[in-house]
Amino acid sequence: MPVATLCGLFGKSRQAWYEMQSRKEQNLLQEELILTWVREIRKPLPRIGGIKLLAMLAQQFEAHRIDMGRDSFFSILKKHNLLIQPKRRYVFTTQSFHHYKKWPDLIQRRHPIKSEQIWVSDITYLRTKSGFIYLFLITDAFSRKIVGYHLSQSLKASGCITALHKAMGQREYPDRKLIHHSDRGIQYCCDAYVDVLHRARIEISMTQSGSPYDNAVAERINGILKVEFDLYRVFESYSAAVDPVCKAISAYNTLRLHYSCDLNTPQVTHSREAKSLSNVFSDYLL
Repeated sequence: MPVATLCGLFGKSRQAWYEMQSRKEQNLLQEELILTWVREIRKPLPRIGGIKLLAMLAQQFEAHRIDMGRDSFFSILKKHNLLIQPKRRYVFTTQSFHHYKKWPDLIQRRHPIKSEQIWVSDITYLRTKSGFIYLFLITDAFSRKIVGYHLSQSLKASGCITALHKAMGQREYPDRKLIHHSDRGIQYCCDAYVDVLHRARIEISMTQSGSPYDNAVAERINGILKVEFDLYRVFESYSAAVDPVCKAISAYNTLRLHYSCDLNTPQVTHSREAKSLSNVFSDYLL
């Protein structure tokens, strides 16, 4: 059927029909461009969510004059099966029934206002074909930067101590008063670990219950590394897991945006010296 006849049936002009076809082609090209950008970001950040993707693409959208809201963006992701589905599996790594001293909670779920005022520590597990391996992490509570880590084949305290030494060796503000916060697991309460903290003049704080909210930052980092960086998968062996873990932590520190960091990366935020007064920590730390 001729275009003129078709347009007449619907009361439209030939110009309107051609404009509609042009818009369709433009939308398809725009969609392909967006998908290319998304897949490029997802290479180092394989499970980054849609909201952060939209924030990371803001400059590209502006440069290419793409006007797109959240719903339209999510529709494209859904259409191409690019929405992230949550994964939830749990293994307990904390053994708090021991004779060592359990230290008081100096934090009380309050927030620091500078880097290197509070470090939070935790242990998470990874799977290999021959069994579990364990990732010891130390994270700065202000910047969310992982400042020290160690991947170990056992839950021995030596893994925690190695991660702690790595964190202390990278301090940017060594004269700043620092609190180390953790659960009451035997690795953090044992004499060897406590001695390292005392020698470094780092104060000790521990959760007083089994609630994950008492060490929420550390728990959240564990989940991010597993879910967004595909560390939930089963590795061939311990040695096969070392490189993916190192790359995941590097990408987390330098590429991943955080809402708590005003959509900056932990690496950028680590040098920032102020937060809003609503989050001011106790004068004890100033």
